[in-house]
Amino acid sequence: MALDGIHHVTCITADAPRNVDFYTRVLGLRLVKKTVNQDDPTVYHLFYADEEGTPGSDITFFEYPGVRRGRAGAGMVHTVQWRVGSAAALDFGESRLAAEADAVDRDDTGVSFDDPEGLRHRLVVSSVEDEPLTAEHPEVPAEHALQGFDAVRAFDVAPDASRALLEETLGFVSVGEETWEARGPTRGGLYAYDEAPAERGLGGAGTVHHVAWSSSLEEHEAWHERVVAAGMHPSPIIDRFWFRSIYFREPSGVLFEIATLGPGFSVDEDPEHLGETLILPPAFEHLRAQVEPILTPLPDPRPWAKTA
Repeated sequence: MALDGIHHVTCITADAPRNVDFYTRVLGLRLVKKTVNQDDPTVYHLFYADEEGTPGSDITFFEYPGVRRGRAGAGMVHTVQWRVGSAAALDFGESRLAAEADAVDRDDTGVSFDDPEGLRHRLVVSSVEDEPLTAEHPEVPAEHALQGFDAVRAFDVAPDASRALLEETLGFVSVGEETWEARGPTRGGLYAYDEAPAERGLGGAGTVHHVAWSSSLEEHEAWHERVVAAGMHPSPIIDRFWFRSIYFREPSGVLFEIATLGPGFSVDEDPEHLGETLILPPAFEHLRAQVEPILTPLPDPRPWAKTA
């Protein structure tokens, strides 16, 4: 068995309207599912991805209106790294982000920046042959669009214990100092550690809640058994309707999920209209009259589509 790279990265926002604006208008991603947090259906769960909502491109957010800004610390992911197609795409990204993002920094290998709530991102030129996962945006040429996840970087706590889990249980392959690759039949993604800062981390807006890794539907139960055998005390397999999930904390403290590659976001929405309306999984539809009025009004994530 082999995990097919990063499935999605889930984060926290205090301001869904600004979040929608940044991730759709500025970064050029597509809002592919507007739904609720299935563990707390009073708040949004927003999914941004490529044009089809493909695993490997999907950054998601829980909205907790007004929650304090967080800070990445030991046992937390501190940077989400994206692939782009060329040095010219880095130039484009640097120029576009200069007026829209915070702490924009260009070095020899990429462009780093913070979203409006301090979540750190990095753009690097793709070094693999994985299919580019891009969204359509009138201001972002296809050749300069984000192509999906390259890596997540975390602050370590117990790197030796984490190494055993990553390599022996999850099948990650060491590709450098405290850096591993999870590579499956179609995609790969990196997981890396940096030395933790002295300052304690704080959960909140602008922080990563969990990182999900991709599994086939057929192998999902076997992954659960393998994680149990490693002593990680995973959750039961949870049906999220668009995918199935297993959750557990790896020894350095980062919350991992193993999520299936299907059924996918188009199972209950026309692919041409993903993300346009509030969609609730069937088990939550009876709550619509209660939750819809209390959710934050959102801007149109694709205003240009109405005039195209």
